[in-house]
Amino acid sequence: MSVVLEGVSKTFRSNGVKTLVAKNISVEFPARHCVALLGRNGAGKSSLLQMIAGISQPDEGRIVRAGTVSWPVGFAGSFHGDLSGAENTRFVARIYGVDTDELVDYVADFSELGRQFNAPFRTYSSGMRSRVAFAVSMGVQFDTYLVDEVTAVGDARFRDKSEAVLQDRLQNSGAIVVSHSLQMLARLCDMGAVLTGGRLHWHANVMDAIDQHREIMGVPPT
Repeated sequence: MSVVLEGVSKTFRSNGVKTLVAKNISVEFPARHCVALLGRNGAGKSSLLQMIAGISQPDEGRIVRAGTVSWPVGFAGSFHGDLSGAENTRFVARIYGVDTDELVDYVADFSELGRQFNAPFRTYSSGMRSRVAFAVSMGVQFDTYLVDEVTAVGDARFRDKSEAVLQDRLQNSGAIVVSHSLQMLARLCDMGAVLTGGRLHWHANVMDAIDQHREIMGVPPT
């Protein structure tokens, strides 16, 4: 199931400063492909993912989602601070119509929070929040996963575990992935897109996208 952007434009204003995220972007993220989304810090990658997820809306144009699209994996902004990790998980399970007990058991096991899983979400560190949000996302089947730097959470063992479960989900789903790890993007993705100056440059081969990103960043290609 694909995601299509049609003439999408978006500008953010903060403290009188305008930041261009998207300028008349028209592109199709094809079904069951994993696309690396690259760009400088501040280019708008996370903002673009949030528009694709429906968390924010474009100023112009529209986004057509065929099939189910996840919230940005690892994004914990919609979790209620006074509810525990377990209670937030149950809430998500009811929204998406999945088995509540199965999802709670999966998230408890994967996040490795122990007793903290039943503590209020507002008491969690940022890493703990990301672990729960990632586990909840992986516990629900989506046609397209939106992934934003999630495998940067935790130690090397946890990062490897996170990447492994994401690879498993990609056997039957597509994804749009943001990460500073070019090596991980090369392993996971087959296509790529580079966001710069509000324009999205599409590449059918992920290594071409990585090479363009390296050129923008002034890093020699490998």
